[in-house]
Amino acid sequence: MTTTSRTRRGDLNKGLTNYGDPEFASYLRRSFAKSMGYSGDMLKRPIIGIATAASGFNNCHRLTPELVEAVSRGVLAAGGLPLPFPTISLGEVFLSPTSLVFRNLMSMDVEEMIRAQPMSAAVLIGGCDKTVPAQLMGALSAGVPAIQLVVGPMMTGRYNGERLGACTDCRRFWARFRSGETTEAEIEDVENNLAVTAGTCAVMGTASTMACISETLGMTLPDSAAAPAVHADRLRIAEATGTEAVRLSHSGIAPNAIVTSDAIENAARMLLAIGGSTNGVIHLAAIAGRVGLQLDLRALNALSESTPVLVNLKPTGEHYMEDFHAAGGVHAVLQELEPLLHLDCRSVTGDTLGDRLRSRRRFVDRSVVRPLAEPFRATGGLIALFGNIAPNGCVLKRGAADERLFEHVGRAVVFTDLDDLSNRIDDPALDVTPTDVLVLQNAGSVGAGMPEAGYLPIPAKLARAGVKDMLRISDARMSGTAFGTVVLHISPESAIGGPLGLVRNGDRIRLSVKEQRLEVLLSDSELAARRHHVPSRTVPSRGYARLYAQAVLGPELGCDFDFLRANPSDP
Repeated sequence: MTTTSRTRRGDLNKGLTNYGDPEFASYLRRSFAKSMGYSGDMLKRPIIGIATAASGFNNCHRLTPELVEAVSRGVLAAGGLPLPFPTISLGEVFLSPTSLVFRNLMSMDVEEMIRAQPMSAAVLIGGCDKTVPAQLMGALSAGVPAIQLVVGPMMTGRYNGERLGACTDCRRFWARFRSGETTEAEIEDVENNLAVTAGTCAVMGTASTMACISETLGMTLPDSAAAPAVHADRLRIAEATGTEAVRLSHSGIAPNAIVTSDAIENAARMLLAIGGSTNGVIHLAAIAGRVGLQLDLRALNALSESTPVLVNLKPTGEHYMEDFHAAGGVHAVLQELEPLLHLDCRSVTGDTLGDRLRSRRRFVDRSVVRPLAEPFRATGGLIALFGNIAPNGCVLKRGAADERLFEHVGRAVVFTDLDDLSNRIDDPALDVTPTDVLVLQNAGSVGAGMPEAGYLPIPAKLARAGVKDMLRISDARMSGTAFGTVVLHISPESAIGGPLGLVRNGDRIRLSVKEQRLEVLLSDSELAARRHHVPSRTVPSRGYARLYAQAVLGPELGCDFDFLRANPSDP
């Protein structure tokens, strides 16, 4: 048998290990594959890699083994060979300093394992906040046909007759605890009932936002974003995803043929219409960057002015993801947004968005998803702001904010970093009033890993006096499950010389949602004079922390690494 005939064996011969002898490499690989009990006929099938992100440190992904089994069932039924493989797992609340720091690392893991291992297509199983964007970013860079399968949201719990869902309700009860309205025993009871099943947060937080964005981009099967993790629909979706992956392996449609400029715009409208997480802006920008595109914040504002909020879910409304699934899910929102969308965008199924919407009109629960002509809010849930504090922009989730603070001038109460915030926020001697502006510095990507610390707590003495909201600004992020008048992602960040780091106690801060502006009321000359007294930053000495500090880009570019973004001129 010649080398040519022996090595022409389909997927198993893709990317052969280099021993300097392709025939030997093929022979050795088949021998080791057969050691796992596969027959020669099975090894001739298209190989579908199943990227799994399960971990004992990831509650969201607890039922991943069931999903792998269901995907494998679909792959086998369609004539493929399913081969699961692990990647880094990002359990949102189990990582220090924050999961965003490791999103890019996971994307590199996904990219390199898809590229290095022999497969014709990949199924990406994940859900927890940074997992889905990491998987999509990696798949886009790898260039191999891929399809996303999200793990699905949790079901809600019950406490004293009230529905609870992680994590908007956890913040509400924690605020009550801080203000003295709730006892230690009561907060422990709440703790036992907030997260009662496997899956991602039960509200329109970051995980649910990214699931909806993925479906809108066309990277998941229709109707797959909102089905709860413990629902039988989730397993049926998994099986269908495996079947579709085999079809993808034959069609050879790569993710960058699906995630186009028009698809990114459709996804941005979905983000706005669902009142989605501010983190969605960062992740969508990073996804766009992997195909040589940029999510322009000013363009996002233009979309926000013409895209109303249609979904009544916490934290901007009153319902939960299980209600959204029953109400019609992403499809129901797409039906309403149809006049605003690019309908020629294709999905992993090969159909266009227009094909999907023409063929399926069905029941919608209008208490959860409103008609386009009768929205919950006339404009999108997010808006970008610019000014001398944020030359590159920042973001406000106006759908979860107090409109009384949309036009506001207040005195700055400055916290220089996270330790300063922790040490002084509840100090009875803190000089703060309800009309002041809480300012957190050095909490961006380089300064602190950009944690979800932008949701600064109301100072304890004000919380006990009944204050529920204040204007808060920072270069940090905020959980998609949080609420309040919180300005985030101020760029450039303080730690790299951004003007936010020049703000001092007593400065006057002005927010104008109408003008899309955030500024400190100081002259350019005063800001320039203050720059002479800014200390230089220290870069970590080794390892991933050093790479991150040296390569991470600003939030307007998705906090991706500079060397991972695609060049628009690349083929």
